[in-house]
Amino acid sequence: MVIIIGATGFIGMYTTEYFLAQGTEVVATGRNTQLGAKMEDMGARFVSFDMTNPADLEKLPTEGVEGVIVLAGLLPANATADLDDTENAAEYFEVNVVGLINVIEWCRKHGIRKVISTCSYSDVSGAWGKGYPITEDEPRDFKFTGDHAVYVISKNAANDVMEYYNQQHGMQCACFRFPPVYGVGPHGTILVNGKPYKSGIQTFIEKAQSGGTIELWGDPHISRDIVYVKDVARAFYLALASSDTSGLYNMTSGVGLDLEDQARAVIEVFGDGSGAQIAYRPDKPNNTPSFLYSMEKAKRDFGFEPEFTDYVTMMRDYREELESGRWDALVDSRKREA
Repeated sequence: MVIIIGATGFIGMYTTEYFLAQGTEVVATGRNTQLGAKMEDMGARFVSFDMTNPADLEKLPTEGVEGVIVLAGLLPANATADLDDTENAAEYFEVNVVGLINVIEWCRKHGIRKVISTCSYSDVSGAWGKGYPITEDEPRDFKFTGDHAVYVISKNAANDVMEYYNQQHGMQCACFRFPPVYGVGPHGTILVNGKPYKSGIQTFIEKAQSGGTIELWGDPHISRDIVYVKDVARAFYLALASSDTSGLYNMTSGVGLDLEDQARAVIEVFGDGSGAQIAYRPDKPNNTPSFLYSMEKAKRDFGFEPEFTDYVTMMRDYREELESGRWDALVDSRKREA
């Protein structure tokens, strides 16, 4: 049995599905009861749960639990606070640090050694664009300004707490460092400083479908390392199965995606002869960072190698998932429940 905390989120839904497909019993927790009903239809046991409330931990089973995956957390893309008006630093720590400690301490008391959580790839943003694959040994170097700053700080603290439990209590805590994760979910719109903006991938898809023009601002060959959600779900499964999993792991494709190639792939997959075109706008500033992460540690410790490294293949699967309709409840979840 595996417990997935925050299972009603985008990554959580796919991860739950993958574990169930492998024949693993899943206890899925979350605060969205409508998506909880869908998870029970999938075959999971759903528990309404808030990890900042220690009393909720008593709802969870303690016998036969192989490990716990913690996907719940406060992220900038979901935070409604506008930093010009409201400072929400305490909330990040309440959820991302204290909430995680509640879970880990509960696991320790019940003899559950394996806990996997997630963290931000921005903790090493100072190494972006330097032309080498970033490893897990890269020293932290990040900005102390902007809507991601306190999020990164809180996740760094959470990582250190997990390592404390590894060394002090002999646990097997691990953390996946994610870049942008692509897949069908409720992220057509994201929040920046509490204000909604259409995501880049959503904009590209809509332009391709309507026969519009995809504008590439600045350098069209900016390269980023992304990962597909199905690879992430499989990685969680492999990591929990390994006795060597411990500490920080890059969880990416390990392959750079060129911005122009991304636009061309979206037009190929979603354009359907619409006549969509690319327009180059070197006069417009583009602050998109360039980065690449090494995947050697995950390969060594639990045999993970990403399958979706070709962007056209990824977009074809994305379209199939989108058109299947099976994730409609997930896509619409933000409209129904904050």
